[in-house]
Amino acid sequence: MFSACSRILIIYGLMGSTAYAADSDPQLTDLLDVLWLTLTAMIVFFMQSAFALLESGMSRAKNSVNVMMKNYFDVCIAILMFSLTGYCLMYGTSLYGWVGTDNLFLSGITTDKEYAFILFNAMFAATAATISSGAMAERTKYTSYVLSAVVVSGLIYPLYAHWAWNDNGWLKDLGFIDFAGSTVVHSVGAWVALAGIIVVGPRMGRFDPETHKPRDIPGHNLMLVTLGGFIFWFGFFAFNTGSTGGLNGEIGKIALNTGLSGAAGAIGVILVSYLRRIPLLLTSTINGSLSGLVAIAAGCATTEPLLAILTGLISGVVFSFARELILKMRLDDAVDAISVHGIAGLWGTLAAGLFYSGDMFNPERIIIQVFGIAVAFAWVLLASFIVFYLLDAILGLRSESMDEQRGLDYSEHNEIGYPEFQKTTFRIN
Repeated sequence: MFSACSRILIIYGLMGSTAYAADSDPQLTDLLDVLWLTLTAMIVFFMQSAFALLESGMSRAKNSVNVMMKNYFDVCIAILMFSLTGYCLMYGTSLYGWVGTDNLFLSGITTDKEYAFILFNAMFAATAATISSGAMAERTKYTSYVLSAVVVSGLIYPLYAHWAWNDNGWLKDLGFIDFAGSTVVHSVGAWVALAGIIVVGPRMGRFDPETHKPRDIPGHNLMLVTLGGFIFWFGFFAFNTGSTGGLNGEIGKIALNTGLSGAAGAIGVILVSYLRRIPLLLTSTINGSLSGLVAIAAGCATTEPLLAILTGLISGVVFSFARELILKMRLDDAVDAISVHGIAGLWGTLAAGLFYSGDMFNPERIIIQVFGIAVAFAWVLLASFIVFYLLDAILGLRSESMDEQRGLDYSEHNEIGYPEFQKTTFRIN
């Protein structure tokens, strides 16, 4: 039996191994798992700052506060909604594989590990909820957006996650693979965003009214975008390794695959830009690496490192062409969230079936992956479209034209992000 002092040292990773701890003291193993889940949950929470930095940086200065407010408050909403209702729907005792039925309002939760597990999964719900904020930026009413985040984190995301991740979920029973959420988290958030931008419409001036060609609306601060990209990358290490549910020997391979795919995603964008002789943009390069990080989430535990590189490389290529396709469809995604999280997440989920270690290119597994992807798209897009349509009909989803012109910082929050430069434009009461 380890002494109390030895336990503390091991918990902080200064001595011993998890396997040895498990053989010697099962209680210590639980403590290590609690520590790992809590630590990775905190790092995934820090990813929300990356959303705020990247999305505000890619928006115009007059909307920077509004974007930050959305990111900040939907985290608050998601933590509360997932803990109170989402965890019940996602991980409660399954009713025929479709929905959880217990642990509503955290009832029946008794162990420290389960508390940590709830916290970690609440961060995933927050991620799914916040993806749409960037896509719908600069023209969406704040109150309506917040209410949509309530439904996404408390209902839409947990239900699909139940099907794919609950031990008795019907998709999981079929053999659907999505280890850390390429589809369950990222594509779900992206399909919410897709429904949102369809209902809310494009920003004023985004498309030429005669030629229908897109006009560039550059973001105001690429330094914020870059910092957000680095924080995203850091957060994805915890996002993927924390999905083990505890501290074990898988995390080394998972972390390596995560880094390799993220790097290869940026290279994919660079290659496309070089071969097509188009400008190599910082924003596209960062989004390319994010696409690689999103794509590898599904297969990070079941894919070999060289194939993780291939997954990321293809994700960067897929992102580049998906971004152009979305613009040709006259859909205005202010931060390319649908291409990064939706299309790259779709590819990554398929790649998890294609590159499954020890059983590659199994047709049955590939069909199941395609089916799981299709179910996510159909469920989330339909449910989200209904939510946004009702919000638009009852409260209005689109900001007033004058508010959009002046900026949502001023109209929604009576604040401006850069008072030294904007104080002559608005008088703040």
